[in-house]
Amino acid sequence: MELPVTVQQALGDAAKGVSLRDARQANRHELLRMVLLEDGQGNLQVICCKDDFIDLERLNKQLERNFRLMKPREQVRVTKRAGLRELPALPSLTGWPTIVDRRVDDLPSVALALGEGNLAMVMPAEDFRTLTSTAERRSVTVASENISVNLDDPDKDHAQLKFALKKFTSLRIQQRLEDTMELPPLPETAQRIIHLRVNPNAVMGDLVDIVESDPSLAAQVVSWASSSFYAGAGQVRSVHDAISRVLGFDMVMNLAMGLSLGHTLKPPQDHPDGYVDYWQQAIWQAQSAGILASMMPRSERPAIGLAYLAGLLHNFGYLLLAQVFPPHFALVCRSLEVNSTLDSSVTEHFLLGITREQIAARLMENWGMPDEVTVALRYQKHRGYKGDHSVYARLLWLGRQLLAARGIALGASEAIEQEVYDELGLDRKQVEAQFDELVDSKDNIMAMAGMMAT
Repeated sequence: MELPVTVQQALGDAAKGVSLRDARQANRHELLRMVLLEDGQGNLQVICCKDDFIDLERLNKQLERNFRLMKPREQVRVTKRAGLRELPALPSLTGWPTIVDRRVDDLPSVALALGEGNLAMVMPAEDFRTLTSTAERRSVTVASENISVNLDDPDKDHAQLKFALKKFTSLRIQQRLEDTMELPPLPETAQRIIHLRVNPNAVMGDLVDIVESDPSLAAQVVSWASSSFYAGAGQVRSVHDAISRVLGFDMVMNLAMGLSLGHTLKPPQDHPDGYVDYWQQAIWQAQSAGILASMMPRSERPAIGLAYLAGLLHNFGYLLLAQVFPPHFALVCRSLEVNSTLDSSVTEHFLLGITREQIAARLMENWGMPDEVTVALRYQKHRGYKGDHSVYARLLWLGRQLLAARGIALGASEAIEQEVYDELGLDRKQVEAQFDELVDSKDNIMAMAGMMAT
């Protein structure tokens, strides 16, 4: 394959030393990325190692500016103007002021992704330094491997939460947060559902009574059952109809729980550009967890309803971060935008000292939620977790990767090894086909999320 003309022009004489390689086989430590920023006064591009965390706060302090990630539509316009699908890390493609992170200059060679057929250009570091000789050199990143995210030690969660609160709140606020986390108590509806779940004599009428006691919840359950996604036979006229004819006892119990908890906190006004909103993420993950659980061998299959509930609540920690750290949530959002290739846990640990998964699991435990759900939320980013109820966490991890691979913006993704499917007893081809169908039903997912958000 020949290099695009604009890339050849940007390389100039350095093109002679360039070799093409499959980006997936290139040394990941030599891969670079170029991030486009703006602040209302002008544009800036930052070139750094692909896996490094851009410390946006440090960058803005050094420059005495307020840069943030360029809006997606503007990035598309710039990329199209260059006649490319993706901008490789070549400053001359835009001609904007450029900062090259100093860690790049320590590399023996560099690899620049082309965005065409998974190809990357590899060149000696000396040639790249010549190409970027007019760029400013600054230290604006941190190696992501040096950000030690706590994925698997919940015993440290409380201490880390206290540290984060000390770091980001005044003493008066801190004392209140340590006692209550400034969060509402477990909603009455959720309390009644938890009691119903452990009642061996529970019948459908008990659940109907709980749902009907909350008019807003009742209306949502009926709307849900009436949606084209479930295509129930005949008109759904009541909560009893929704449970008995369309959704079933387990689905409605977990749906009601997810709605009740989700509405205890309002989604924040600010959010990272490029990510789907809270309720869309909730529905995508709930549906995917339910599908994966149902496809497992019957002898190993977890409770599908609990898997669905874990999916609905998987991002509850996002709402908590906005609630507990309101002055700093905007910085979290801006940093997530410029570090979209890194998992959100890296950004949150670096800025706050704790992740959304840790803080959500802590609250779920305090609220007395089922252990399966607490474990799923706490370990959903830990691919290798093997403890009690680990299957629920692995279902969330796998569902997220499958959705991200199909263009659903849930954050950074990882490659899925065959071992993951084997451990869960899943047929890879059948799972891939089911997720293709799920993503094809995107309009229905959006409609369902709209119902949840009202």
